[in-house]
Amino acid sequence: MRWAALLVSAALLSACATPQRAVQPGEELWSGRLAMTVQSDPPQSFSAGFDLRGTPSAGELQLTTPLGTSLATVVWSPGRAEMRQGGQVTRRGSLDELTTELSGTAVPVAALFGWLRGQAGEVPGWQADLSRQAEGRITARRIAPVPTAELRVVVEP
Repeated sequence: MRWAALLVSAALLSACATPQRAVQPGEELWSGRLAMTVQSDPPQSFSAGFDLRGTPSAGELQLTTPLGTSLATVVWSPGRAEMRQGGQVTRRGSLDELTTELSGTAVPVAALFGWLRGQAGEVPGWQADLSRQAEGRITARRIAPVPTAELRVVVEP
Protein backbone atom coordinates (compact mmCIF):
# COMPACT_ATOMS: atom_id res chain seq x y z
CA MET A 1 0.00 0.00 0.00
CA ARG A 2 1.36 3.40 -0.87
CA TRP A 3 1.11 6.28 1.63
CA ALA A 4 0.27 8.90 -0.98
CA ALA A 5 -2.33 6.73 -2.70
CA LEU A 6 -4.04 6.08 0.60
CA LEU A 7 -4.19 9.75 1.43
CA VAL A 8 -5.50 10.75 -1.98
CA SER A 9 -8.25 8.15 -1.72
CA ALA A 10 -9.01 9.34 1.80
CA ALA A 11 -9.41 12.89 0.52
CA LEU A 12 -11.91 11.69 -2.05
CA LEU A 13 -13.84 9.66 0.52
CA SER A 14 -13.92 12.33 3.23
CA ALA A 15 -16.74 14.79 3.06
CA CYS A 16 -15.97 17.10 5.97
CA ALA A 17 -13.35 18.03 8.54
CA THR A 18 -13.15 16.02 11.74
CA PRO A 19 -14.00 18.05 14.85
CA GLN A 20 -11.14 18.80 17.25
CA ARG A 21 -11.18 17.49 20.80
CA ALA A 22 -9.83 19.48 23.73
CA VAL A 23 -6.21 19.03 24.83
CA GLN A 24 -6.08 16.96 28.02
CA PRO A 25 -3.73 17.67 30.96
CA GLY A 26 -0.25 16.30 30.21
CA GLU A 27 -0.83 16.30 26.45
CA GLU A 28 1.00 18.46 23.97
CA LEU A 29 -0.51 19.98 20.84
CA TRP A 30 1.16 21.16 17.65
CA SER A 31 -0.38 22.21 14.35
CA GLY A 32 1.13 23.06 11.01
CA ARG A 33 2.19 21.47 7.74
CA LEU A 34 4.33 18.47 7.02
CA ALA A 35 5.82 16.93 3.92
CA MET A 36 7.50 13.58 3.45
CA THR A 37 9.47 12.27 0.51
CA VAL A 38 10.51 8.62 0.30
CA GLN A 39 13.16 7.77 -2.30
CA SER A 40 11.53 4.48 -3.27
CA ASP A 41 11.03 3.19 -6.80
CA PRO A 42 9.05 5.16 -7.83
CA PRO A 43 9.64 8.00 -5.34
CA GLN A 44 6.69 8.92 -3.12
CA SER A 45 5.80 12.39 -1.87
CA PHE A 46 3.12 13.48 0.51
CA SER A 47 2.16 16.77 2.16
CA ALA A 48 -0.68 17.76 4.47
CA GLY A 49 -1.74 19.96 7.29
CA PHE A 50 -1.44 18.29 10.67
CA ASP A 51 -2.58 18.41 14.27
CA LEU A 52 -0.40 16.33 16.58
CA ARG A 53 -1.60 15.84 20.14
CA GLY A 54 -0.88 13.58 23.05
CA THR A 55 2.39 12.03 24.10
CA PRO A 56 4.89 9.70 22.42
CA SER A 57 3.17 6.70 24.05
CA ALA A 58 -0.45 7.67 23.30
CA GLY A 59 -1.68 10.28 20.89
CA GLU A 60 -3.36 11.34 17.71
CA LEU A 61 -2.12 12.71 14.41
CA GLN A 62 -4.75 14.22 12.17
CA LEU A 63 -3.83 14.96 8.54
CA THR A 64 -5.86 17.45 6.52
CA THR A 65 -6.03 19.04 3.08
CA PRO A 66 -5.33 22.78 2.66
CA LEU A 67 -9.11 23.28 2.85
CA GLY A 68 -9.32 21.48 6.20
CA THR A 69 -10.88 18.26 4.93
CA SER A 70 -9.74 15.24 6.91
CA LEU A 71 -7.39 12.93 5.00
CA ALA A 72 -6.64 10.50 7.80
CA THR A 73 -6.40 10.21 11.56
CA VAL A 74 -3.74 8.07 13.22
CA VAL A 75 -4.34 7.11 16.86
CA TRP A 76 -1.91 5.13 19.01
CA SER A 77 -1.51 3.81 22.52
CA PRO A 78 0.68 1.06 24.01
CA GLY A 79 0.29 -2.12 21.93
CA ARG A 80 -1.96 -0.60 19.25
CA ALA A 81 -2.05 1.88 16.40
CA GLU A 82 -4.73 2.57 13.86
CA MET A 83 -5.36 4.82 10.92
CA ARG A 84 -8.86 5.93 10.04
CA GLN A 85 -9.59 7.31 6.59
CA GLY A 86 -13.07 7.62 5.23
CA GLY A 87 -14.82 4.41 6.28
CA GLN A 88 -11.63 2.33 6.40
CA VAL A 89 -9.59 1.48 9.49
CA THR A 90 -6.10 -0.05 9.39
CA ARG A 91 -4.92 -1.52 12.71
CA ARG A 92 -1.43 -2.66 13.70
CA GLY A 93 0.40 -3.52 16.92
CA SER A 94 2.59 -0.40 16.97
CA LEU A 95 2.95 3.02 15.45
CA ASP A 96 6.24 2.03 13.77
CA GLU A 97 4.57 -1.02 12.20
CA LEU A 98 1.70 1.09 10.90
CA THR A 99 3.85 3.89 9.45
CA THR A 100 6.22 1.38 7.84
CA GLU A 101 3.32 -0.32 6.09
CA LEU A 102 1.88 2.97 4.89
CA SER A 103 5.01 4.79 3.82
CA GLY A 104 7.65 2.12 3.30
CA THR A 105 9.65 3.48 6.22
CA ALA A 106 9.05 3.83 9.96
CA VAL A 107 8.19 7.47 10.58
CA PRO A 108 9.51 8.51 14.01
CA VAL A 109 6.28 10.09 15.27
CA ALA A 110 7.26 9.52 18.92
CA ALA A 111 10.62 11.27 18.37
CA LEU A 112 8.79 14.11 16.64
CA PHE A 113 7.41 15.20 20.03
CA GLY A 114 10.96 15.78 21.29
CA TRP A 115 12.10 17.41 18.06
CA LEU A 116 9.20 19.86 18.25
CA ARG A 117 10.41 20.78 21.76
CA GLY A 118 13.94 21.26 20.39
CA GLN A 119 15.29 18.05 21.94
CA ALA A 120 17.65 16.20 19.60
CA GLY A 121 16.75 12.65 20.61
CA GLU A 122 18.51 9.98 18.62
CA VAL A 123 16.53 7.71 16.35
CA PRO A 124 18.48 4.91 14.62
CA GLY A 125 18.91 5.75 10.94
CA TRP A 126 17.48 9.28 11.24
CA GLN A 127 19.23 12.66 11.48
CA ALA A 128 17.16 15.57 12.75
CA ASP A 129 18.13 19.13 11.85
CA LEU A 130 16.75 21.34 14.63
CA SER A 131 18.75 24.45 13.68
CA ARG A 132 15.50 26.25 12.73
CA GLN A 133 13.29 24.75 15.46
CA ALA A 134 12.87 28.17 17.12
CA GLU A 135 11.33 29.35 13.82
CA GLY A 136 8.98 26.35 13.84
CA ARG A 137 10.88 24.43 11.14
CA ILE A 138 12.28 20.92 11.49
CA THR A 139 13.85 18.64 8.91
CA ALA A 140 14.64 14.98 9.57
CA ARG A 141 16.33 12.64 7.13
CA ARG A 142 16.31 8.88 7.17
CA ILE A 143 19.65 7.70 5.86
CA ALA A 144 19.43 4.00 6.72
CA PRO A 145 18.05 1.58 5.87
CA VAL A 146 16.96 2.37 2.35
CA PRO A 147 14.79 3.79 1.04
CA THR A 148 16.02 7.15 2.28
CA ALA A 149 13.35 9.63 3.32
CA GLU A 150 12.99 13.26 4.31
CA LEU A 151 10.39 14.67 6.70
CA ARG A 152 9.86 18.45 6.77
CA VAL A 153 7.66 20.06 9.42
CA VAL A 154 6.49 23.66 9.74
CA VAL A 155 4.71 24.48 13.00
CA GLU A 156 2.13 27.24 12.90
CA PRO A 157 1.47 29.37 15.96
